[in-house]
Amino acid sequence: MLLKTPEEIQKMRIAGRLAAAVLEMIEPFVVPGVTTAELERICRKYIVDDLQAIPASLGHQGFPGCICTSPNFVVCHGIPSDQKILKNGDIINIDVTVKKDEFIGDTSKMFFVGKVLPYAERLVKITQECMYQAIKIVRPGIRLGDIGHIIQQHAEANNYSVVREFGGHGIGRDMWEDPHVPHFGKPNTGEELRAGMTFTIEPMINMGKKEIRILPDGWTVVTKDHKLSAQWEHTILVTETGYEILTARKDENLSQ
Repeated sequence: MLLKTPEEIQKMRIAGRLAAAVLEMIEPFVVPGVTTAELERICRKYIVDDLQAIPASLGHQGFPGCICTSPNFVVCHGIPSDQKILKNGDIINIDVTVKKDEFIGDTSKMFFVGKVLPYAERLVKITQECMYQAIKIVRPGIRLGDIGHIIQQHAEANNYSVVREFGGHGIGRDMWEDPHVPHFGKPNTGEELRAGMTFTIEPMINMGKKEIRILPDGWTVVTKDHKLSAQWEHTILVTETGYEILTARKDENLSQ
């Protein structure tokens, strides 16, 4: 566990704000007929040219894109492709990592492509609620199991399942730092939160069963039953009295 200094936290605020800006910028382009590769090209140009920052995902452990694009039954780590054309009714997660002054902001958002069906809209809404409910309990003294429990409880109460193999993670100079943040668990278990910790909360919630598989590309994670999956992600700072969302967007109502 790496506790950040005030100077490091300020750099993470900047990186987080830039990552959020990418999701704000790309929304008008997420429309029927666009390819995920085109979305990646737009984001890459914006990060490098406009934000004067580094797309941290590009080349990370060999990942070939600067964003992850995960539509429909893709759980996470979808690779942008000229062959993947978005169509009316799709849902898609876009995951952005931006590095500025050695520190990284990491965030993702679900987008609706055209008009989506009510069952897809509901999954996206409940998944976002899972994330927000978990964020709102963050403060020094609670444990990682408390975060996982509240996500699992809300998802399963709505007849959804929680992906077990992937979770949130510490973040700072490196994209994936300790601790691992599971999205399921028991209250009062796991590592205790301390002020100065920075990590992501990013629940992956499936409409069907929790089981997943990884495609031969080594990155793309899909639901085994090919039912829809949704994910939202924010980078969180544990403060002395609670939390701060470092990747908050302008379209969110985040009053504590």
